[in-house]
Amino acid sequence: MEYEQARSFIYKNARPLDIARWKYLFENGSKEDILTALIAYQNEDGGFGNALEPDCWNPNSSPVQTWVATKIIKEIDLKDKNHQVIQGILNYLSSGKDFDGHTWSNTVVTNNDYPHASWWNFEPNEQISYNPTACFIGFILKFADKNSKLFELACVLAKEAYSYFKVHFPMESMHSVSCFVELYEYIKEISMNDFLDMEEFSSLLHKQIQKVVTYDKSKWAVDYVCKPSLFISAKTSDFYLENKEICDYECEFILNTQESDGTWGITWSWTDYPEQWSISKNWWKSDLIIKNIRYIKAMYR
Repeated sequence: MEYEQARSFIYKNARPLDIARWKYLFENGSKEDILTALIAYQNEDGGFGNALEPDCWNPNSSPVQTWVATKIIKEIDLKDKNHQVIQGILNYLSSGKDFDGHTWSNTVVTNNDYPHASWWNFEPNEQISYNPTACFIGFILKFADKNSKLFELACVLAKEAYSYFKVHFPMESMHSVSCFVELYEYIKEISMNDFLDMEEFSSLLHKQIQKVVTYDKSKWAVDYVCKPSLFISAKTSDFYLENKEICDYECEFILNTQESDGTWGITWSWTDYPEQWSISKNWWKSDLIIKNIRYIKAMYR
């Protein structure tokens, strides 16, 4: 792997947030530098916007952009429940904004007012989606006060989400599946194993992951496909051993497809807003560098 080229690209092209993530993950940098950069994307209501998700330049808070913040919190294993970033997210989630009583919206109407990829376009009467709701449920169960109404709500929502998962099994959407994997991991982490039938949940997720992973490897370099790293980030994952062969192949794929500037190809694009897309594409390249190198290090550890 061309590590130095990747590092050089990050330092020349990445956002301050992603430079801080790179330093923390690979150069003994600090969590606080990441959190300082992350707070710049947080709004007064506690939610996140401002193109934290690079395919959506909406400055207003939205569930999906807020979910990206929870992923970064998970990446750095932030445990301080009282940190302003975590408390802000909990305030946003408890406010009822972008929430219909059962799920948080996948898209919001203000997305349409700013540059964005077509898949973040708001359409009235959007279908029910547990992306990112299933992740938020897990986040709340982990970080909210156990005596709060928000925690009580999350307990109800978790059972609703799991019922939905079973009724709609197997799902076609890889992103919805990844959110249910996150929910499973949150519940397992906080030892609420008697809350849902975790043995059944695990069994269904094993089957579900194998249903949505793209096994036609000829598509991996040219199409937006589902790779195992969407669900499995380390050998410690409950889903690694059963998917070891395809995980190992992804390592080979990563090592064999790095470009001369240290990046990997982005296999999606926007049809509108070409100027903004050219900027977002660089942001995605930086994010993909971090994800790929982290995956390789985790798998070869």
